[in-house]
Amino acid sequence: MKVRLPRPVAALAGAVLAAATLVPAAPPAQAAPAATAAPAATASVPTAVAAAAGGWTPRGEQYSQTVTTRDLAITMDDGVILRGDLQRPATADGKPVTTRLPVIVTITAYNKLVLSAGGGAVLAGADPGYLVKRGYAQLTVDARGTGTSQGQWAAFSAREGKDAGAIVDWAARQPWSNGKVGMTGASYMGISQLLAAAQQPAGLKAIFPQVPAADVYRDVVASGGQIDVGFIPLWLGLVTVTGVIPPAYGLQEPAAGFKMATDHLMGGLGFTLPLAVQALLGGSPAYDGPFYRERSPITTINKVKVPTFFVGGEYDLFQRGTPLDFEALQRNGVPTKFILGPWDHLQGSSGAEVAKAGYGTLAELQLRWFDHYIKGRDGQLASIAPLTYYEQGTGKWVRKAKWIDSDLSARVYKLSGSSAVGGRTGGLVTGTPAAGSSIVPPIPVTGLCTRSANQWTAGVANMLLKDFPCFTNNKLNDYGGLTFDTPPVTRAVRLQGPVNARLYVSTPTGDGMLSVAIEDVAPDGSVHRITGGWQVISHRTLDTARSRYLDGKLLQPYHPFTKATQSKLPSGQVAPVDVEVFPTGAAIQPGHRLRIAVQAFDVPHLLSPLTDLLSQLVPVTVRTGTAYPSSITLAVRP
Repeated sequence: MKVRLPRPVAALAGAVLAAATLVPAAPPAQAAPAATAAPAATASVPTAVAAAAGGWTPRGEQYSQTVTTRDLAITMDDGVILRGDLQRPATADGKPVTTRLPVIVTITAYNKLVLSAGGGAVLAGADPGYLVKRGYAQLTVDARGTGTSQGQWAAFSAREGKDAGAIVDWAARQPWSNGKVGMTGASYMGISQLLAAAQQPAGLKAIFPQVPAADVYRDVVASGGQIDVGFIPLWLGLVTVTGVIPPAYGLQEPAAGFKMATDHLMGGLGFTLPLAVQALLGGSPAYDGPFYRERSPITTINKVKVPTFFVGGEYDLFQRGTPLDFEALQRNGVPTKFILGPWDHLQGSSGAEVAKAGYGTLAELQLRWFDHYIKGRDGQLASIAPLTYYEQGTGKWVRKAKWIDSDLSARVYKLSGSSAVGGRTGGLVTGTPAAGSSIVPPIPVTGLCTRSANQWTAGVANMLLKDFPCFTNNKLNDYGGLTFDTPPVTRAVRLQGPVNARLYVSTPTGDGMLSVAIEDVAPDGSVHRITGGWQVISHRTLDTARSRYLDGKLLQPYHPFTKATQSKLPSGQVAPVDVEVFPTGAAIQPGHRLRIAVQAFDVPHLLSPLTDLLSQLVPVTVRTGTAYPSSITLAVRP
């Protein structure tokens, strides 16, 4: 199913992608706060999933219409005013009901005006009116320095986390609230939920984050040690453009409107622009450290105590991070569920295909979750497995208790013999490998004809290039690097979780980049990209204490990615480099072949800091055989 952006958001995303400026027209000016009646939302949510959802059926509407109060002022402890829109059930005459209601909070950096104008269908998930008509209130707040809120933006900073907790606390204390709060939203809005929950505000009872990060450096900013130049500029541009849309309250409160505009301009000059420039020039933002630790939900995940329902995507920006968040909460005994589907970032954010997992639509799942943990309605969740993921290769939805469970075992496939660009394929064996030497040339267009190009532009490429063959068949791109295949398998190979690729390499400069894909080669020769991973050779230092092992085999390597641990190989020296290949679930069917593809670039995803570009623009030699046991390690299940 294709995700289609509403026109204002599609125009905005396209403009940001093209580095142009396009600002949607602001709605008519109105007093703030002002109550405006919203038309009754059309019920387009199917309910025919009851049988698959264990007999559960969604309850009907309690109210037929809603009303929204715009631009409520929420004052933080340092005096900065954030703005929120409050949507509540309405009486027949269009006035808000007087009943105190539980509140669902969404904190966005993409301007609540854009969400309310239709962008929420893609950027924020389910229509909030679905819950509002069933007895909830919805509060949507612009994060500090974005949208209609004052202050300077500093994404996911400690200050922003403190704000998130304060917003929840404020919502719980309002006269229209019954003191119980939940949270929803995707991506930035999902991360905000984890930051808020780590503050442990008293009123927060449950959250529902879609496609959130865990470790922002490794998940998205610099996968493998190179800078993400696909998504990060697009994202920074989206926040910047939506931050300069004139606020509706600007005419009534010109001083406040002017302060907002000034704050946002200074935030762009003081945070966004310097961050991008320093990263590309090899400054401190190009390396992991306190800046990213502060902004990574995994740093404070142990403080999250409220029930959490995750939605993730196997082709998502946070393909790596969302499973780690889920595992951390599950280890801590926090009630948690996780649905992982075959979705890119826009698809995972919209949640349009969540019903395919068999539990209901996204809106229905949120109703089940919040009705259970906020309204105390028992019997809502018994049929939902802790983990439900889409198995690539079979199209089945697999239900499990854990992400890495006792039914998994480590299996090592060794690269055998030699490969070469243009389609010469080496072997991938479980027995004794043949010795070989293969050269990965620095071809700076590899990556363009892959699903990776769509994944790391957040799904925008798929939206603009509908049914582009490169997003479903990796065959053409594989000609630009090395490939190693198993013989056609006679029994299905089912893999789940992360993959480690250990490659013995050398380069003339002691540096270079390894772009690895794990693939399924069908009998007709078409190549399905299952997942990928990346690693800069000079960042090969392994932190064994933070790496994951299965049956004594390295499954998920952890590299420090600091300047202090960066080390080039002596010219010509061969050394092992462990490449973290991002987690997924898949089955290689009988008659198909398992493949590892190795290249030196992943365009438009990654670019080396300019200071390292020449040393990484070199051929890389990959060695195989018993002396140089290059291999991949999978977690497989029966």
